[in-house]
Amino acid sequence: MTELIKAAVLTAVNKPLEIQEFPAPAPSTGGAVVTVAYAGICGTDIHLKTGNLSVPMPIVMGHEAVGTIAALDPAPSTDINGAPLRVGDRVVWSNNIPCGRCHECLVLKERTLCKSRKIYGINRTSSEAPHLLGGMAGQIALEAGTAIIRIPDDVTFEEVIALGCAGPTALHGMLENLTIHPGDTVAVQGSGPVGLAAAIYAKQMGADQVILLGAPASRLELALEIGACDEVIDMGIYTDPAARLEKLRQMTAQERGADVVIECAGVPAAVAESLDLARPNGQVLILGQYTDHGATPINPHYITKKQLKIFGSWGFAEAHYVKYVESLPQLRKRHDLGALLTVFALEDVNEAMDTVAAGQCTKAVLKP
Repeated sequence: MTELIKAAVLTAVNKPLEIQEFPAPAPSTGGAVVTVAYAGICGTDIHLKTGNLSVPMPIVMGHEAVGTIAALDPAPSTDINGAPLRVGDRVVWSNNIPCGRCHECLVLKERTLCKSRKIYGINRTSSEAPHLLGGMAGQIALEAGTAIIRIPDDVTFEEVIALGCAGPTALHGMLENLTIHPGDTVAVQGSGPVGLAAAIYAKQMGADQVILLGAPASRLELALEIGACDEVIDMGIYTDPAARLEKLRQMTAQERGADVVIECAGVPAAVAESLDLARPNGQVLILGQYTDHGATPINPHYITKKQLKIFGSWGFAEAHYVKYVESLPQLRKRHDLGALLTVFALEDVNEAMDTVAAGQCTKAVLKP
């Protein structure tokens, strides 16, 4: 009898996900089958469900996951770092496969901008075999070309999934655009996973003071508890942008503002506010605008008068995921990453999605 694998499937916009069953996949040529230990729920998943991002349906959701190799085609005998791969190995994988042939991949060398990327849990329909091409399932079928990475022995599944895709997303934007000097003050807008990842890596890169602006208070308290930041500005208390700016200036040297501002809120108005928070000749990185929420008024006079350096960053490529995994042994020594998790059963996926949409937890994960 064919083994059946449960998966959370999005069949229509704004409809509850359905738990469906599919035949257990066999590894394709150059591919692998992974038994999922945890699947993360990202803010992008909420956008998919509400129709803010167009995806083929039906689709097994989940572009963040970790697990154990259940079956392996002989071809991918090593991971992306050259480490041997065997059945039973604990692994994580980059959620996208760039085409490697387009202008963006070959000329610009920006694989994260590839318009033909295959993305697990986002543009891979479940209507055709192998069906299980998203992480919110008992198993996922990884295809040839997937950047599979063995998890270091001293790192747990929980620690890998805690920052999900936020970790490599933050690393991509920060390492390739920002210069953070010892003694710098970094302000991070947004206290979700991307904001927490940016705050953590700002400290790793040498920032002396990291200020996290966000809400609710429970997230800010947790961020302080695990050492992700040094100080917080609760947007539930400081509801007015002018009040937040005044509070931040009081926290910085000579009340100049932040040396670096990293926008991770995903709210267009936060971009305009980031220009105010930055000191003259400061740096601003826009990370949070993954979904088109529309335009927002910006006064370009502030950009020129303050001589700001402004950067944008989109997603991540395989190299950024490798750097993320390589950073985890150090991160776990300084931060209790597992404390970020709220665990749900796969069958409770809709409750988990609602919890994330309401901002009632820091990082929701499904345990198939």
